[in-house]
Amino acid sequence: MKLDSKYFDHIRVSSRRAKPQQGRTQTCDWPGCRVTGGHMAPKGRGRDGEFFSYCINHVREYNKTYNYFSGMSDAEVRDFQKASMTGHRPTWASGVNSWSEERARNAKRATGYQHGFESSDPYGFFNEATGSAQPKPSRKPIRNAERKCLSTLNLDETASAQDIKNSYKSLVKLHHPDRHGGDRSSEDKLREVLDAYHYLKQAGLC
Repeated sequence: MKLDSKYFDHIRVSSRRAKPQQGRTQTCDWPGCRVTGGHMAPKGRGRDGEFFSYCINHVREYNKTYNYFSGMSDAEVRDFQKASMTGHRPTWASGVNSWSEERARNAKRATGYQHGFESSDPYGFFNEATGSAQPKPSRKPIRNAERKCLSTLNLDETASAQDIKNSYKSLVKLHHPDRHGGDRSSEDKLREVLDAYHYLKQAGLC
């Protein structure tokens, strides 16, 4: 594209922010001041988007005492700050809306309805609704590497996560050099215990 193209002469770019008109000056809005203004200061709560035009000295004076929350109680300030987190837009708690309320009413009207077909629940998904206990999920099969690590911790395949943690803590205390006055003869065994526990932890068994 050529920058000297004739089409660039017809492009008009307008700023979104209104520019002050040239040749016009505004007197400071401070009572009794006749100095030229031009420094904008917000008019306050309830008049958002409106500004005073002050001179430099009076805009500094105004900013020292400006308080957007002036006249509001502590509770009102807290409510305002909470609402500002969502941009002062309305929010609802989970499930609290017209759609969910209508669904709840429909469910109440449907109580006692007898359908004309039979259903089965072989996996116990709806046991909670009938009050019966849900079956516990079966433990994943133990691999040879995991079985060896359990053996290092003096445990078998039926050991629970808490059993693994308890055995690990007791073996670390038993083989730690500080317990034997600095003797490092059991340091290799301690390293095996550490490696076995970390492997079982990564495997999700503890």
